[in-house]
Amino acid sequence: MLNEKKVLFFDGGTGTELARRGVEASGITNLNNPDAILKFHQDYAELGADALTTNTFTMNRISVESKEQDIDIREVNLAGARLARQAAADKCYVFGGIGPTGKLLEPYGTYKEEQFIDNFAEQARFLLEGKVDAFIIETMTDLREAICALKAVRSETDLPVIVTLSFSETGKGGRTIMGNSTSEIAKALEKEGASAVGANCGDLSPLEMAEIAALYRENTELPILIQPNAGKPKLKGDETVYDMTPEDFAGGVMQGIKNGAALVGGCCGTTLEHLSAVYKQAR
Repeated sequence: MLNEKKVLFFDGGTGTELARRGVEASGITNLNNPDAILKFHQDYAELGADALTTNTFTMNRISVESKEQDIDIREVNLAGARLARQAAADKCYVFGGIGPTGKLLEPYGTYKEEQFIDNFAEQARFLLEGKVDAFIIETMTDLREAICALKAVRSETDLPVIVTLSFSETGKGGRTIMGNSTSEIAKALEKEGASAVGANCGDLSPLEMAEIAALYRENTELPILIQPNAGKPKLKGDETVYDMTPEDFAGGVMQGIKNGAALVGGCCGTTLEHLSAVYKQAR
């Protein structure tokens, strides 16, 4: 699946696009406004995406319960998988999206690795019930949590699993906010059975993320995914904005492809126009 094309195209950022459309940027929208989620997925499928990611980013039990949200974990993940599957209509792959818990492992926090693994394994089971084709564990800032999620998914399935982390700098071998380097990440994730590794979101521009792709390529033969934001986040008043043009965004992604990325998409602030520019240049 991950090696069948020179470049495999993913969709764009979900949360910021839903907010731009006036829709609640949450997994709960799978249940409260499924038509809006279906339309979002259909738009990318019609644009030419090869892979759609379910709207289930923080729909794991630890995240939901810590926010005291009244959400049925099974139903919201099933709905997310089914909506993406309906939009894909056998033309795209459906990746079950798994994001972080929002909590820290011991000794920085109160959670044990076993709790994280059980948490992610539960979400993986529900997404499998919804018939996803593969998984993407994304926006992780702590390699330990990423490994917990990967171990959890691997305990449930042999389907492809991509794992991406969010980076705060390109120096020192590329670093997450927790200090994990691309070298450390690539070697650890490959050892634990990742099908592909990469980067998404974070504090980097698309061109800087292209540097992360190059650093990954020095340390692994696994496929590499990059999903940059539409430029570095900027604060305007109380609002975080991303104002990079589709053309500049695509230029950064194309550099990432030259540096070794074979899987590409977008994260925060990206729109259909941003991904369309990528698809046109890379095909």
